[in-house]
Amino acid sequence: MRFLIPFLFILCPLTAMAEQNAVPINSFETPEDQQMVSARGTVISYITTGPTDGRTAMNVQFLPGDWPNVGFKPKTPWNWKAYSGLAMDLRNPEKVPITFSIRIDDAVGSDGITHCRGGSVTIGAGKSATYVFQFGGGDPMSYGMRALPVISSGTTSINTAGDISFDASHIYEFQLYMHLPLKPVSLVIDNIRLVSVSGTKGIEGIVDEYGQYTGADWPGKLHKLSDFIDRLKKEEADFIAHPSLPDRDMYGGWAAGPTLKATGFFSTEKRNGKWWLVDPNGKLFFSMGIDCVGAGDETIIKGREKMFTWLPTDEDPLAKFKGYASGLHSGPVKEGATFDFHKANLYRKFGESWDNKFLDTAHKRLPSWGFNTIANWSDQRFYIAHRTPYVVSGGVGGSHARVASGSDYWGLMHDPFDPQFAADAKSSLQPLIDKVKNDPYCLGYFVDNELSWGGWGEDGGKYGLAHGALTAAVGSPAKQAFVAQLKKKYSDIEDLNKAWGTSLGSWEKLDQPWEPTGKMNAAMKTDFSAFVKAFALKYFTVIRDVLKQGDPNHLYLGCRFAWRTQDAVEAAAQVCDVVSFNIYNPSVDPKEWSFCKDLGKPCIIGEFHFGALDRGMFHTGLVSTTSQNERAQYYLNYVRSVADNPAFVGCHWFQYIDEPNTGRSYDGENYNIGFTDITDTPYPEMVAAARKVHAEVYKRRDSGNAGTTLK
Repeated sequence: MRFLIPFLFILCPLTAMAEQNAVPINSFETPEDQQMVSARGTVISYITTGPTDGRTAMNVQFLPGDWPNVGFKPKTPWNWKAYSGLAMDLRNPEKVPITFSIRIDDAVGSDGITHCRGGSVTIGAGKSATYVFQFGGGDPMSYGMRALPVISSGTTSINTAGDISFDASHIYEFQLYMHLPLKPVSLVIDNIRLVSVSGTKGIEGIVDEYGQYTGADWPGKLHKLSDFIDRLKKEEADFIAHPSLPDRDMYGGWAAGPTLKATGFFSTEKRNGKWWLVDPNGKLFFSMGIDCVGAGDETIIKGREKMFTWLPTDEDPLAKFKGYASGLHSGPVKEGATFDFHKANLYRKFGESWDNKFLDTAHKRLPSWGFNTIANWSDQRFYIAHRTPYVVSGGVGGSHARVASGSDYWGLMHDPFDPQFAADAKSSLQPLIDKVKNDPYCLGYFVDNELSWGGWGEDGGKYGLAHGALTAAVGSPAKQAFVAQLKKKYSDIEDLNKAWGTSLGSWEKLDQPWEPTGKMNAAMKTDFSAFVKAFALKYFTVIRDVLKQGDPNHLYLGCRFAWRTQDAVEAAAQVCDVVSFNIYNPSVDPKEWSFCKDLGKPCIIGEFHFGALDRGMFHTGLVSTTSQNERAQYYLNYVRSVADNPAFVGCHWFQYIDEPNTGRSYDGENYNIGFTDITDTPYPEMVAAARKVHAEVYKRRDSGNAGTTLK
């Protein structure tokens, strides 16, 4: 994920909240309440909340599908201008955590992006909780960060994000929804009401000299400079007690496990129905990695000076960690001077040689915690140390053509049919190839990230790139390739019209921007699908050829799918050595990901994470938990779910360090997603969980086949 997709949950820390002047919206007690509700891809029923109180609650069963939801619409639009949040009580009766979302629309034409705000949250298995979806007080991005601090208790507060011109005085509808449940999933909802949240803390003075939140205290908060020395001594003692997990070879492979053919580089092997990586010594290897191993991100200070209780003067030695950012990915804070609190803390901790000592500490931490891979986006200086295996992060730039897919949050898709794409791929990747092509510590290459393949729906998702090619301007290489494909299949334009149900006058009509109208028929879907598959095959083949021509020794690990289509995934499996996904869920559901066993290639997870708000952070990241203890348990569950899936050969946590509380400079992300905090202090719960689950992975995955030597 390296970046955020729209409308994902933004939670805020809570310590003392009072609901003032609560106004009921729906308690499901009257026919009028129930008439307000509409079910779309859901089944609703009304139940009593307890055996004695006789109160009514609504049970919503979300059925399998793209966007099952339950909507609430008034007879005339609501005016919520005087209120700051929409509160509701929810219970998860399921045996697994559930992620759900809210969308609040201020106009009939709301489309999920404009004229609406939204947020999401994960509720634990069997848990009950009160949530406040905050829509008042402005968009957090107007302050240059994804979430703001809120003081509250007894509830979970969620800063909704979306259209900055959102009008709370004209609420047309709101809905609760899920994305793509694979089986029926239920939530119990009650007592929906408008609230004013008291105790909301402004942004003035919210960060101390160490980059920590000033509005709360917590275990592990750093209070004085000498704490750095105390923590350094404690961690050095911990390294002596836990230098690395037992039974590991020099690469982190399974020393006592089976011995396969040693190639001198990392390779893949399917053994007893399960895919594995094999390290250069021939030992089974399951890749347990951390992304973004390196120093932290800077945050913008220009124009936001009041947020900080301290900033360095120009004469301060720490002024060396000031910089300048050209602009946020979104939001009105577009540019300004920056400061890197993490690097400043490393300087305070290690002194003038902070950089080398930080690198050395990270190389001690990873094996001590049971990690064996430096994963994507990491500082390249960690590669050359030859102490921990690593992956290479590559991307294709250049002036080649692009194609819209309809899911273009990070930009338009590469057009692989443009001859310039192959040239740009070579010029972009050759410098990386030259650095690592002979290094046995390199697993392989991730190239690009979360590309715009399309979504999970039909027209705008599965076939999005085909639509994008047809609507492209004259001369588009993708358009020309699609038309050539159609001409090869259909003898003339009338054959195409008959199959598609269209009335195109000539093939030349398709040379112009053209969009099919109406519902796609079966023949059109077949042709669109064939083009999307051909498009993906061309993309992956071009990248593979560049990599293998320059470096036949290392694995091509794919593009780390977030948005994906099955056609693109199958094309990746035909071409890549390993197919990669970024999977932000509480665990890897065996049913949802069962298709991977049929791909004929191993799979790997490039990103996942969980966050909590009990240590002074403002945002959990993409999957929320209630505490560091729960966060650690989620880590255990996730890694076990990956190890138990026969197709997967590893998973990489995103990321090494928490993001700045006031938002990283280029997009405002401020997530609690690190194994260490802004002061370079590890989260002990996460370290303990990592050591525990990493120690069991090899035997768990091999299912008792240890000790066998394969010739």
